[in-house]
Amino acid sequence: MSNYETIESKGGVPIKAWIHGVKLEEKARAQLLNVARLPIVHKWVAVMPDVHLGYGATIGSVIPTVKAVIPAAVGVDIGCGMMAVKTTLSAEDLPDDLGAMRNTIERAAPHGKSSHGRRDKGAWHDLPKNVELAWSEMVSGYESIVRKHKVLDRGQHVAQLGTLGGGNHFIEVCLDESGSVWVMLHSGSRGVGNRIGTYFISLARAEAERLNRSLPDRDLGYFSEGSEYFADYVFAVEWAQRYARVNRDLMMANILHSLHLLKGLPAFKTGEMAVNCHHNYVEREVHFGEEVFVTRKGAVKAGEGDFGIIPGSMGAKSFIVRGRGHVDSFSSCSHGAGRMMSRTKAKKVFTVADHIAATTGVECRKDLSVLDETPGAYKDIDAVMAAQSDLVDIVHTLKQIVCVKG
Repeated sequence: MSNYETIESKGGVPIKAWIHGVKLEEKARAQLLNVARLPIVHKWVAVMPDVHLGYGATIGSVIPTVKAVIPAAVGVDIGCGMMAVKTTLSAEDLPDDLGAMRNTIERAAPHGKSSHGRRDKGAWHDLPKNVELAWSEMVSGYESIVRKHKVLDRGQHVAQLGTLGGGNHFIEVCLDESGSVWVMLHSGSRGVGNRIGTYFISLARAEAERLNRSLPDRDLGYFSEGSEYFADYVFAVEWAQRYARVNRDLMMANILHSLHLLKGLPAFKTGEMAVNCHHNYVEREVHFGEEVFVTRKGAVKAGEGDFGIIPGSMGAKSFIVRGRGHVDSFSSCSHGAGRMMSRTKAKKVFTVADHIAATTGVECRKDLSVLDETPGAYKDIDAVMAAQSDLVDIVHTLKQIVCVKG
């Protein structure tokens, strides 16, 4: 049995929305209807329960397109996603005061607008061979992009590797249902991904104007296969997705190395279970017998047996999940709880006292700088999970005890 409801769009494909028990704001509904009216959409648009207003296209949507890609649907944080690693540590191994652990993590993975300030890989430790190789490809691969699009080259791609970024990006130490300790993080392609996304969104908009395409939203310009910028964008976005994955690998390696050196923490191992998944990306896949580009904007691939991560807010539970391969969702699930209000509104509605109460038991910043990320600004993660019970099975339930915000 499917949990979705169908929203019909006038002159477009249907929308299948997993939103039972969660709110779909009217502005987000309007954005979905705009996307559904594009002539390149395959079958329907799938909507996840964490859906909310985005730039051009809603966050929490899955958009399959035929022989075309929509840069604004992918967005500017290309390849943003999650990584989680289970350790052999248990709750009993942790110190009573977790402040030193938070400080250690903050030093290991620069956050906010910081960079390593280095142009070599000496900032990182104990990298697996596949990460070493991917790091080398990051440097050489980007050169082929900027030869044609010189505006992209600002050197960020090396200096910002292994850094967290800002906004809703985070690093957490969590306990699962059996008391095992996990390290989890959320980050993307940093400044270089933003630059690629912004640049190609503007080119797609200009191309739509040049070709007199009638678009429901000017930010929904797209590149058709064979057009001037199609191949360049596909190459650039795939490169940025690899960059984002390597960025998470590098941060995790550095964090774990630093925790191994933390005084008072016993020796531990990792690798029992590791998950690394995108939730802002586009990928070639076959659905209903046709090869299409599937854009998951704030959505995770949840093919049968695929492992994914669905985090709640910084005061709520998170989940390691296994996909059920639901065909109507194009094998997808939500990427988190989803915002319930804008950052501006959250800062007006909540006080520091509210935030302190909502993050009781979590070692984290408890000041004005994180009010826009306070738990009350997000949807109820339990309601979100209930709405997509046919898309994923829960493997582990995690509760954070340390949270570092970007």
